[in-house]
Amino acid sequence: MNKFTRLSLLSATAIALAACGKHQSADGSTASGDATVVKIGQVSPLTGPISHLGKDNEYGAKLAIADLNSEGVEIGGKKIKFELVSEDDQGDPKMGTEVAQRLVDAGVVGVIGHLNSGTSIPASKIYSDAGIPQITPAATNPAFTTQGYKTTFRDIANDVQQGAALGDFIVHTLKAKTVAIVDDRTAYGQGLADQVEKAIKANGGQVVKREFTTNTATDFSAILTSIKSVKPDVVFFGGEDSQGGPLAKQMKLLGLSATYISDDGSQTPEFIKLAGSASEGQFASSCGLSHEKMPGFAAFNDKFKKAFNTEIQTYAPYEYDAVRILVEAMKRAKSTDPKVYLAEVGKTDYKGVTGNIAFDAKGDIKNGSVTIYQVKGGKWVPVSTVGGDGK
Repeated sequence: MNKFTRLSLLSATAIALAACGKHQSADGSTASGDATVVKIGQVSPLTGPISHLGKDNEYGAKLAIADLNSEGVEIGGKKIKFELVSEDDQGDPKMGTEVAQRLVDAGVVGVIGHLNSGTSIPASKIYSDAGIPQITPAATNPAFTTQGYKTTFRDIANDVQQGAALGDFIVHTLKAKTVAIVDDRTAYGQGLADQVEKAIKANGGQVVKREFTTNTATDFSAILTSIKSVKPDVVFFGGEDSQGGPLAKQMKLLGLSATYISDDGSQTPEFIKLAGSASEGQFASSCGLSHEKMPGFAAFNDKFKKAFNTEIQTYAPYEYDAVRILVEAMKRAKSTDPKVYLAEVGKTDYKGVTGNIAFDAKGDIKNGSVTIYQVKGGKWVPVSTVGGDGK
């Protein structure tokens, strides 16, 4: 037998062995050994100014996948091994659609994400066209679930609920008569600021100034000088902590005595770090129950810290629940094929880390809750909760 014949036989044997160990199914799953590999996608900004939030999401998904694999899940009589396919959309809408198509092409059977409303909304059409369920644990713009897609779900309250809670708190608890509003002109920041403005006016307050910046700005002196001239009782900022922290710090440096209040994008440990001493006494909302009221948070927090040696930023528990919601739907459908199990996602009635989760006809969480926090002693402390199990 000559050298070339031997090589051909070896190659043929290797290919045959590989084929025995791995088989691609029609539903995108892969058989490997005695387990079927099922891919679940995760998208968040893993680089850039809010990468700490994106990594927080990714960690939540990783923990869910690890737990599921350790539990030995069986679906439709098959042993399943879940694999996380994580993508970085950089918080950019164009990149969001690119990575969405990449996940579809990779054969994922469901997607958790995106984090930003500005990336979640355009990406949702790609998942809808492919018939792949998408659950966002963080994007709160109402438009995400009003497009008529059967594939979009959100396991966190939206900005209609968050804006209403903030407006009520600003007028009735903070007793503010005049409010200045700043937003970062993203789908999230501007969308929420619009809802807050509506709620403030509905509750009898007055918006005396409306300014905007970008989600990459670091110098807010011109905006704050303009705001200082009208002497508002409260300044509301719609956006992420990467701008919210410096903005609160510069308010103090300029001697602007108004109370600062922001949203779930600022209700993070990173905000306190960026704002420094100026964070003390300031407020922010978060869509969901406080950690103290989340039924599964204590155990989740212990596992999270042990696995990643860091503290939770905001959305990791919702990301964790979202992964498990997809898998529970697969179990009920006895299939990992999104065409088969998609209908079961909408029927979700799940008791998760973050509380009871069920979806309405649009895919929004039913009875979503919003919690208002204040920085006290360098930590976020819950002040009040509206909706959900927080009443």
